[in-house]
Amino acid sequence: MRFGIWTPLPHTIRPEPRMQDAMAELSTPGAGDGLDGSYRFALDIVQEAERAGFDSTLIAQRYLGTDLDAWMLASALAAQTKTIEIMPAVHPGIVLPQLAAKFAASLDRISAGRGAINIVNGWWADEFNMYGNGSWTDDPAARGRRMEEFVIVMKGLWTQNPFTFEGEFFQVKDGKLPTTPRSQPHPPLYAASRSGPGKETIARHCDVWFVSYQPGFRNFDENIASVARDIAEMNERAKSHGRTLRFESTTDVNIAKNALAQVAAAELSDRWMANCSSSSISGLVSRSKAPARMASMAVSTVP
Repeated sequence: MRFGIWTPLPHTIRPEPRMQDAMAELSTPGAGDGLDGSYRFALDIVQEAERAGFDSTLIAQRYLGTDLDAWMLASALAAQTKTIEIMPAVHPGIVLPQLAAKFAASLDRISAGRGAINIVNGWWADEFNMYGNGSWTDDPAARGRRMEEFVIVMKGLWTQNPFTFEGEFFQVKDGKLPTTPRSQPHPPLYAASRSGPGKETIARHCDVWFVSYQPGFRNFDENIASVARDIAEMNERAKSHGRTLRFESTTDVNIAKNALAQVAAAELSDRWMANCSSSSISGLVSRSKAPARMASMAVSTVP
């Protein structure tokens, strides 16, 4: 089992003074002194996580927010860490797969083979229309086909020279990627999907599937059962293509003084996640003499 942690960004952690101050600086032209506050915060947390033995950090990408760009932040964190996997998100339809292949190979080199990619099909139409030049589509099947082509092109450029592809969304003729990744055959690909076609794409092409579940700590038992069924299904899908998958779950760990405080902390976590249009499995952890608090972690397992 491997453990990961979200790199703290404005939309991935609960509001707290240090991040609020950093957000104010980011949104004010000319504000700030020295290193950016949100970068310093992210670096402090990721370095602490590395010292504690965490294996991976996931860097979300939010274009319509004060967040620093995920790939820029990933490179900066890679240069200041030694062992932790650095995993920025990428959105098919906003970034071309040819560029993503170059970005990922560069990050993998800078990090000495610690690069990975979280492929996010996306849900926020405004982001795609603003930063993808009107690339949003309401058709989930089309988004799924675009995601599959995106992965095919990236992997093709990493593993074939030259590489040619003629698709519905992307075209490459005699493509070359002189900057090769250190990780072989390529950096790990993480992705999440609840649709049948999306799961099939992940089973055929990706390395890690983010399991799906219903938000809310009171759904814990039901979620554990459904996750077990889904993992069995995805194992069969991957097996049919001669492949194996790893599985990852994003969880909230609530630490509190007693059971009553645990429940209150978990309910607060659920409300915050709902307001962020996100979801998680909330687990309750009891620890004496500890304040109520929440940490977002990713737990990855092999089949």
